Amino acid sequence: MLNPKAKRILIVLKNKYTITIVFLLSWLLFFDRYDFVTQYKTVQELKQLDEEKKYYLAEIEKNETDLKHLIEDPVYLERFAREKYLMKQPNEDVFIILDNSISANREKQ
Repeated sequence: MLNPKAKRILIVLKNKYTITIVFLLSWLLFFDRYDFVTQYKTVQELKQLDEEKKYYLAEIEKNETDLKHLIEDPVYLERFAREKYLMKQPNEDVFIILDNSISANREKQ
């Protein structure tokens, strides 16, 4: 025979409302369109998008300060053009020196 505690648990488990609630909870937790796994993936994607947003906002701010310097300071404009786009004045030559020691070390390995 079952002890009184086990009988009470068995009565609760046989109750139609308990069965219905357990079924609905399991359906919502595991089989629904918005189950736990989907919610977890969505939260992770949201965190990644927030990080990307912070990065791009910082890049926008950096570009705005560069643009402000380019508009206001002609010396900065010339330096920027020479460094980024390898521009030169008509009466000068530009030599680009590449460091071949890194590629030579890679070839030896």
